[in-house]
Amino acid sequence: MTREQHGTVPQPGTRVARGEGLRLFAAAIMIMIGMFHLIAGFAAVLRGSYFVVSENYFLVIDVAVWGWGHLVLGIIVVATGAALFAERPWAYVSGIVIVGLSALGNFMFLPYQPLWAVLIIAVDVAVVWALAMRLRELSVGD
Repeated sequence: MTREQHGTVPQPGTRVARGEGLRLFAAAIMIMIGMFHLIAGFAAVLRGSYFVVSENYFLVIDVAVWGWGHLVLGIIVVATGAALFAERPWAYVSGIVIVGLSALGNFMFLPYQPLWAVLIIAVDVAVVWALAMRLRELSVGD
């Protein structure tokens, strides 16, 4: 339910206002992360020679396979971020799971783009934190 349906608008600094900020932050960052996954996926599929792979990494997979994985993950992350903007209740828990998978996928992407993967993992952790805090606020009650 939206604030307008309740007939009240929360004052700045209240629990509801902070929670809404966390939801909006997570939704916006998820859409951005999804777009980054799409860009990395297209780069890997269309121009796999762009990525240089270390041969001493425990997980060696074809770059095109990683590209398709990033494309699929990017679409899912963008869709879940859009669902958070639309205030869908299922998007909180599924967002945590999907962003966790994003972090795991980027961990395995470390030999291809180490700095980029670490940056996206850090942003994924921030999104998980924001979603978990919002879920806690919702369980305690607005």
